[in-house]
Amino acid sequence: PRLRLISLGLTLVMLAFVVRLLQVQAVDANAYAAKANVNRYIPVTLPAERGSITDRHGVDLATTVDAYDITAAPDLLTPETAKIDDAPRQAAALLAPILGKDQADLERKLTANPKSKYVVLARQQTPQVWNQIKDLKNALDGSAAKGKGVNVLAGVNREAHSKRVYPNGDLAAGVLGFVDAEGHGAAGVERELNKRLAGKDGKRVYAQSGGRQVPTGDVKEQPAVPGSDVELTIDRDIQWAAQSAISEQVTKSRADRGYVIVQDTRTGEILALANAPGFDPNDISDANADALGNAALSDAYEPGSVSKLMSMAAVLEEGAATWNTHVVVPNRLPRADRAFADDIDHPTWYLTLNGVLAKSSNIGTILATEQLGKNQKQADRVLYSYLRKFGIGRYTGLGFPGETRGILAKPEDWSASQQYTIPFGQGLSLNAVQAASVYSTIANGGERVQPSLVRGSRDSSGGFTAAKAPKRTRVVSEKTAKTLAAMLESVVDNEQGTGTKAKIPGYRVAGKTGTSNRVDPKTGRYHGYTASFAGFAPADQPRVTVYCAVQNPTKGSYFGGQVCGPVFKRVMEFSLKTLKVAPSGKRPARLPVSYDPSR
Repeated sequence: PRLRLISLGLTLVMLAFVVRLLQVQAVDANAYAAKANVNRYIPVTLPAERGSITDRHGVDLATTVDAYDITAAPDLLTPETAKIDDAPRQAAALLAPILGKDQADLERKLTANPKSKYVVLARQQTPQVWNQIKDLKNALDGSAAKGKGVNVLAGVNREAHSKRVYPNGDLAAGVLGFVDAEGHGAAGVERELNKRLAGKDGKRVYAQSGGRQVPTGDVKEQPAVPGSDVELTIDRDIQWAAQSAISEQVTKSRADRGYVIVQDTRTGEILALANAPGFDPNDISDANADALGNAALSDAYEPGSVSKLMSMAAVLEEGAATWNTHVVVPNRLPRADRAFADDIDHPTWYLTLNGVLAKSSNIGTILATEQLGKNQKQADRVLYSYLRKFGIGRYTGLGFPGETRGILAKPEDWSASQQYTIPFGQGLSLNAVQAASVYSTIANGGERVQPSLVRGSRDSSGGFTAAKAPKRTRVVSEKTAKTLAAMLESVVDNEQGTGTKAKIPGYRVAGKTGTSNRVDPKTGRYHGYTASFAGFAPADQPRVTVYCAVQNPTKGSYFGGQVCGPVFKRVMEFSLKTLKVAPSGKRPARLPVSYDPSR
């Protein structure tokens, strides 16, 4: 009987084991597997490497370096798992000095969602930071193995990431922009072409135990797709020259800001787009918020006399006058509700149309554009059509974040005074790239080439995809463009011209000064001036356009020829040498500026 009783007991025990085994492996297998997987598998994002941004010669302007995002698994720090009550606090105290973060903030991240398997504690940390954490983890592991405490950093890990670096500091920062803490483009080209640069993140899921990857465990991985490299039209050396020149002038003039555009007249490619003041995209924490954008594209301002080129283009193209047409310019011209004047008081001038441009006469320009129609309304409509052809009131085509298209009202909406101020550059507004494009159009024989900043992109396999060819539009005839180029030379070459400071030995220069009343963006009222200079060289075989503008110079002169003429000369000389442009082979035509009324 005793043996039977023992046998029965053993049978019942074995039966219980069998029943429990069937329950675990068959009936509730999925549920238990799911519970096991809750703490077993860790998903990890595999970030795509962000593409580089280079200049036209392949020199890096923005690139990436190795970095790590420091992560943690909060579910491994709960009292049930860690076997202590204050594991998150201990972990935060250990990590705070290494990561340079606030201990309380780290603790909040570790306790906000105790069931979470993933939280980012710090982004874009250096390999040295991770090495410190790894050494600390190993030390805690050793102590835990000896029964001395718990490794509260067991769930702390790292994700290989990348850190955006701008090796040239503030060079072309307004063009490049910067990335945010998440690694996404937040401004400039980084934002405009973010999708192309960013690539596509991958994913990796691995089995873990105690915060460590199980060597023989399952691993599922979807590799990341690297972003494409983007090649800009910018020439790093010319950009440096432009940025240095405008920064010095803005400081010297105690101005609010300034910009310089350098453009290839034949292709429309922008070789330099410089702003001052600028910022260092490597560290934007101390940057002035007003400097973080690209003012050369976002500022809308009245161009002043550089706009007279478009008025003269309309007059010549419509056959309303020739460069040698005589224009009698009085000291005052009564029109609408006021008497218009030039920048200086003068006796009656007897000028050719060429002289009107050379001496930058507002009155002469009004008189010339009045000939565009049988009446003022008709003349307004004709002038408006040419302004639009030159790109005023339209986006440049760059697609740049924050770009303004300027302001150009329809002619029927022009006020009585605007009918006479718009011809000499007041009452309309544009951005710096639009202004440069106007002069490039004349330099290119009257054909406007849409400005461009991107030459193309190169994918991870090395294949290069060129940017779409820019749009070309005929604005004026080649004959008109050549005449205008000769007239612009009088501005620089003739002693009566306003742009003599832009002369360059050995090269024929076509240019125009501008000094306009400036609308204060804070008050909306006229206050201060915009000084500018625009031109191209060599005038006989144009290759490069340079445009300079300085906003609100408060020290020294505020005239465009004095403030921006030297900047133009410095940048143009450097650009011509860099591009190895041969000096001019012919002397300028030297068209007459004035005439003798007695003859």
